[in-house]
Amino acid sequence: MQIFPLPTLERLNATIPPDLDVDKVAKDWMAAFGKSIEAADVAGTMALFNVDSVHWRDMLALTWDFRTFHGATSISTFLADRLPIVKPSNFRINEQSLQPLAPDLTWICIAFDFDTHIGAASGIVRLVPQSSGTWKAYLMYTNLEQLTGFPEKIGDLRHSAADRGTWAQDRANGLEFTEGDPVVLIIGAGHSGLDLAARLKYLDVRTLVIEKNSRIGDNWRNRYDALCLHDPVWYDHMPYMPFPSTWPIYTPAKKLANWLEHYADSLELDVWTSSTVSSAHPNAAGSWDVIINRAGKDRVFKVKHVVFATGMGGGAANFPFYPGMESFQGEILHSTQHKRAQDHAGKRVVVIGACTSAHDIAADYSSHGIDVTMYQRSSTYVMSTQNGLMALMRPMYWEGGPPTDIADRNSASLPPLVFVELHQRLTAGIAAADKELLDGLHGCGFRTNTGIMDTGPGLLAYERGGGYYLNVGASQMLIDGKIKLKNDSQIASFTPAGLKFDDGSELPADVVVFATGLSDARDTVRKVCGDAVADRCGRIWGLNAEGEVNGAWRDLGVPGLWYMMGNLQLARFHSKHVALQIKAMEEGLFGERYAAVDQD
Repeated sequence: MQIFPLPTLERLNATIPPDLDVDKVAKDWMAAFGKSIEAADVAGTMALFNVDSVHWRDMLALTWDFRTFHGATSISTFLADRLPIVKPSNFRINEQSLQPLAPDLTWICIAFDFDTHIGAASGIVRLVPQSSGTWKAYLMYTNLEQLTGFPEKIGDLRHSAADRGTWAQDRANGLEFTEGDPVVLIIGAGHSGLDLAARLKYLDVRTLVIEKNSRIGDNWRNRYDALCLHDPVWYDHMPYMPFPSTWPIYTPAKKLANWLEHYADSLELDVWTSSTVSSAHPNAAGSWDVIINRAGKDRVFKVKHVVFATGMGGGAANFPFYPGMESFQGEILHSTQHKRAQDHAGKRVVVIGACTSAHDIAADYSSHGIDVTMYQRSSTYVMSTQNGLMALMRPMYWEGGPPTDIADRNSASLPPLVFVELHQRLTAGIAAADKELLDGLHGCGFRTNTGIMDTGPGLLAYERGGGYYLNVGASQMLIDGKIKLKNDSQIASFTPAGLKFDDGSELPADVVVFATGLSDARDTVRKVCGDAVADRCGRIWGLNAEGEVNGAWRDLGVPGLWYMMGNLQLARFHSKHVALQIKAMEEGLFGERYAAVDQD
């Protein structure tokens, strides 16, 4: 991965004048930018950019894709190719502010709106000072917000007809899809699937969600009792229906499960529970032949789009293989199968893994007086929620922060690879604040790291979907010895009575819980759509060379096939991107993707 230097005052050889007129700088720069962009004047546009270090991230507005262009040459080519087609115009500022991030790092941030040939878009640009006293763009972000003529049916555009006693019957009839097939079939009624179903509903795209469990929310309800979100509530709101102001900061899994059920009911989303998609295959007509088994009966649909919303890795357990597993006389579980600590009262438990699920499960066992040992295979990034989340999320995702749509745009406007150095600084600051915690962990032998390229949880989440623990109590249990630790040798094999290690040591166990993550998301696609389709899919998750997530939320390599995934924040934000792409395709507005040559 390439590390891009931050535009510090020292690197820019610049200072911030005490009499700086932020409003004038912003208005003058935006006027010049709008004029050159509308004229498709690439050279004029680039003259407004900090050419030694400049980046442009676009989400659908100019590329119909997710792209981050690094450097003046890459941006110049992109603008020359796309401006004559997209025709951006009517640039207008929403707000501007001077944002000092550190003594050596300050920029002017401008949020603006503009139009393209197919819809409304938004943008955020950050200007940095030059040695000459002028200000030029260091980072541009552009994002598609709405398709012309097809707004979301919300606010003043919401359904306004009065009910005359037919609502219940109309709702029941619509849910059965007796008249016409859905346009979109979503597999999975977790938060990702419901977010997208809601976005599509209010864009008038008929959608059916298929959920294998008997109740919406069972994907959370049926997990281990101790499961609780480690992200704060302000980060986790869902589209159209934020959590109430009384909601706890950290949501218990079963409470979230009930909310998902309430969400689907309140927004009148069409969900079939206790149903499975037996197969989904593209046909010669450009649609998909789908067979759904519902209550033992098959239903056949032709749909235009199939969306997998089955979670990281498709929700399938990743079971590492060790010799002797078949001879083990105890019980072997994956974290996805674990329910409650009390199930193993009086037994000796070994949890294999040392990230979020492993800590949660081990803490649950310890809290119930059960002998538990955490086996750590490799080092883990650990930070406290108190110090870490405050540093990473305030003020955007915090009490009194901006609305989530504004916070989400601001978050997206900071590309992961562009801000490696910034996250290195934040990670170092969090580690200093967490010194007592980390010293305690090191004292008991627990191995920690500082994340990929010292960026803490950020790149770990994008690259691995895990690899960290946000401490809500289990770390202290390790320090205090309430959770035992084994990490001085690799597992050689299982024995009938437990585990044997490379150094000859053994660990007795009655129960072994693998908290070792989930499988490749394409395995679920393969199961439903077959080898021919799965083999055409590119990698799902992880960052490509530009720093964009592979596969999720856009072209998956097969027309009409999509993958929705991510935490509640990512799903909330990108569900709109998926919905806009599908709506544009259905209305004949979708143009050619300006895709990167290599997306892996």
